[in-house]
Amino acid sequence: MNFIDDFIKKESSSGILLIFATIVALIFSNTFISPWYEAFLHIPMEIRLGPLHLDKSLYHWVNDGLMAIFFLQIGLEVKRETLEGHLSSSSQAALPGIAAVGGMAVPAAFYIFFNYNSEIALNGWAIPTATDIAFALGILSLLGKRVPISLKIFLMALAIIDDLGAIVIIALFYTAELSTLSISIAGAALAVLIALNKFGVSRKAAYFIVGAVLWVSVLKSGVHATLAGVALAFTIPLTAKDENNQTFSPLKQIEHDLHYWVAFFILPLFAFVNAGVNITQISFSQMAGPVPLGIILGLFLGKQIGVFGFSWVAIKLKLAKLPQDGNWVQLYGVSILTGIGFTMSLFIGTLAFEDDSIFQYTDKLAILVGSFISGVVGYLVLKMAKSSK
Repeated sequence: MNFIDDFIKKESSSGILLIFATIVALIFSNTFISPWYEAFLHIPMEIRLGPLHLDKSLYHWVNDGLMAIFFLQIGLEVKRETLEGHLSSSSQAALPGIAAVGGMAVPAAFYIFFNYNSEIALNGWAIPTATDIAFALGILSLLGKRVPISLKIFLMALAIIDDLGAIVIIALFYTAELSTLSISIAGAALAVLIALNKFGVSRKAAYFIVGAVLWVSVLKSGVHATLAGVALAFTIPLTAKDENNQTFSPLKQIEHDLHYWVAFFILPLFAFVNAGVNITQISFSQMAGPVPLGIILGLFLGKQIGVFGFSWVAIKLKLAKLPQDGNWVQLYGVSILTGIGFTMSLFIGTLAFEDDSIFQYTDKLAILVGSFISGVVGYLVLKMAKSSK
């Protein structure tokens, strides 16, 4: 349980830092600092190694490079939880798994209902399907012992499955035209990583070197580069032998080492470069458009209906059990919190609409609004809920 407490504590602290980074980004983009903020986002950064040439703005380095490390972290969490954690048995995974399916399907249906007649707008159907684990756990931390640990674990497991669903969605629906050569190199790099795992190689440096080749080739292939982080994570062994024939866990060591960087640097920087929306140029009538409405209602209504509704059915059919020491009102409050999409929703939005201005940034503002409403209402429901103890 110490690992769970440590994980929640880090994610909670990260959520507070994310809020601060978002507020700063909004201030910068809506004041006289805006030109400098935009210039910062578009600072050119170049890496050249012989014929290999990577030339991107800071904005794209964050979204394509640093977020690959974030997805590596997610992949490690998914693998650990699946092999020995709270997703390692069908009884443990049943409720968060079923709830996650509802939490992705119903918000997508909400969005599609508002945008079915626009092919461009439909690209954003996956935006309201995500849950931001850092923000959600951050709000739960404000409630202290009013929320039982079982519900915190439920939310954590659900969000991890949610992230896995987002990974699949990105791989299937947000992939550009593929480069055969780059895909072939990526396939070869992945084969080497699998071989390293099979032959019991325990040196983490070997995985990172081949992983860097995998990331570059995936970046050049047309598949989104962040998927390289997930692929690398799945090949890192859970247990291995060191030079002294002592058993240790490369996966857990890397996950632990990355967590601070992801929680306190990568995600706040991502929020800072992506949450800067000039709200002075957005009107109420624009926010009443189908894209922002689909996102806001998908996050706030779709998420809670999907997660709570599917959970209720699963429990009533005895496919799963209500979390220990929790009650229905508390489960409903946590279901509302899953509507905090933020990081993953913003990320999927950058993939769905490559031109940030196509909907006058109402999509980004809608993510912030939907997440904010879900956070406030979820917090109030959980604060007023009576403990089942």
